[in-house]
Amino acid sequence: MLPEQFLKRITTQKYIDAPGLVHALGQPSPVSVRINPRKWDRPVTGYDKVPWEQNGFYLPVRPQFTPDPLFHAGVYYPQEASSMFTGEAFRQVAGDMDGINVLDLCGAPGGKSTHLSTLISGNGLLVANEVIRTRAAVLAENITKWGIGNTVVTQNDPADFASLPGFFDVIVVDAPCSGEGMFSNATAVSEWSEQNASLCSDRQRRIVMDVWPSLREGGVLIYSTCTFNPAENEENIAWFIDHIDSEPVPLDIARFEGITTVNYKNITGYGFHPGRVSGDGFFIAVLRKIGGEERGRQYGRIKSHKPASNILKRIEPLIDVDAARLSVTGDRVIALAARPDLYSRLAERLRIVKSGTLAGEFRNDDFIPAHDLAMSVMQRSGAWPVYNTTYEEAVSFLRLESFPLSGMPRGRILMLYRGVPLGFIKNLGNRFNNGYPQGWRIRMEKQAGFTEIF
Repeated sequence: MLPEQFLKRITTQKYIDAPGLVHALGQPSPVSVRINPRKWDRPVTGYDKVPWEQNGFYLPVRPQFTPDPLFHAGVYYPQEASSMFTGEAFRQVAGDMDGINVLDLCGAPGGKSTHLSTLISGNGLLVANEVIRTRAAVLAENITKWGIGNTVVTQNDPADFASLPGFFDVIVVDAPCSGEGMFSNATAVSEWSEQNASLCSDRQRRIVMDVWPSLREGGVLIYSTCTFNPAENEENIAWFIDHIDSEPVPLDIARFEGITTVNYKNITGYGFHPGRVSGDGFFIAVLRKIGGEERGRQYGRIKSHKPASNILKRIEPLIDVDAARLSVTGDRVIALAARPDLYSRLAERLRIVKSGTLAGEFRNDDFIPAHDLAMSVMQRSGAWPVYNTTYEEAVSFLRLESFPLSGMPRGRILMLYRGVPLGFIKNLGNRFNNGYPQGWRIRMEKQAGFTEIF
């Protein structure tokens, strides 16, 4: 049952169809995924499209994602459909900016971060942040699987970004909230209270105020929640405008049915309400900064770890990246997610969890490729011998199990499933070393009669 205080409040929100919303929240949430176009360019048929995302699709039922090798290969990401509108908002307010610096402040587990990494230009930079260490590790894993290579993962408090004044062109804040939009889930209902909703509103204000100095003059902040609570949504947006030099930015929703315009004082937000849209509850609004630090401020000396020429000769045939972005630390070779000058500014001020794409490391003149490289869309075609696995072999590989090596050449091999890289092995003849990360090992058994999504 939905909380009585919640039911009473939504009847006072004139833009909400309270009976329709209550009915919709009693139904299972729609299931949707977003394709990685850099890894899967084949036609997708048989599914309805998410209206505001060309790579988003609704699934008729919730499948088991764990036994699907394509999920682990970064071909798609299960993401709630309403939240995919963040990508459309980004396209409208910043999609044509070249060399853009973007911050996803509350990035875990990675839905919006993987989306943004796809949308920014080839020489753009995404900083995907998560303050909680365990969730930051999950974020880094999903960024690795997605494989675009333009993302730095950090683990910092929002206030830490004030040390980078005017650095970002766009900041996305998917703020921690009271979770009313997910009330089709019993856990979300049980965790809700009016007191918690009030605490969320206060925390959201602190988060935005703390990170605001790092947004450049003229830059935009995309703010979202998964709640219907005015105090966390439109009232907070109006509060921001009263307290910081900002103005609301309207979005064009004429092409999309069901999105609700939320007008309050001098601002406009956009509500996604179950029953009107096929998705969970969601709110989004955009602010533009009309005062503050100019973009391009310098931050001291640049630290360079440029590889020696002999290392470059070994690495360049393996990964398609500007040599200026290759960095060597000890025996490890990393393709930085940004130009060295930008990366140095971040590394001096933030706690870096993932700096880009780990290409691999040298051991006694032998180069051992990292799983990062297997997942990367920058990996050069033809750099390694390949082996196309069956479904059973692919799952065995992901479970770190052995299987017969018939037909495989000796040495380092890139394992593929349906043409998409899964990871590396080293074939020693009678056995092989598996390069899949131990901590990512799947424990679910092979599924007899498993039906793939794509």
